[in-house]
Amino acid sequence: MVEQISIFAENKKGSMREITQLLTDNDLNIYCAITNDSAEYGIVRLLVDETERAFQLLRAYDFTCKISRVIGVKIPDAVGSLNKLLIDIEDSNINLDYLYVSYSREDATPVAILHAPGYAEVEACLKSRGYAMI
Repeated sequence: MVEQISIFAENKKGSMREITQLLTDNDLNIYCAITNDSAEYGIVRLLVDETERAFQLLRAYDFTCKISRVIGVKIPDAVGSLNKLLIDIEDSNINLDYLYVSYSREDATPVAILHAPGYAEVEACLKSRGYAMI
């Protein structure tokens, strides 16, 4: 199981840097970051080395955030690997809320980060299809 922090941030100059500066000043390492924006607000999703400590720190500085479970699925570094994963997910009747791709620091391979309802069942399904989880 992988835990992700989602931060509701105002879409203004310097907003992302405020978050990264706070984490940097407290020796928290960001493994992966992705942002989604709208006109006024955005969601910053982070994978960090100490999720709970980062979460408490962000909340102490009045950031609206939450921790959620996501699934990290290792995929080969080859053309079509993400597509194959998505075919297997669709064939298993799994509905994804969102996904993004990162890399495993351990073995420099791509990792698809998935958010879906019933993460335990989704993880078990993917394992039964031969996928390795992080």
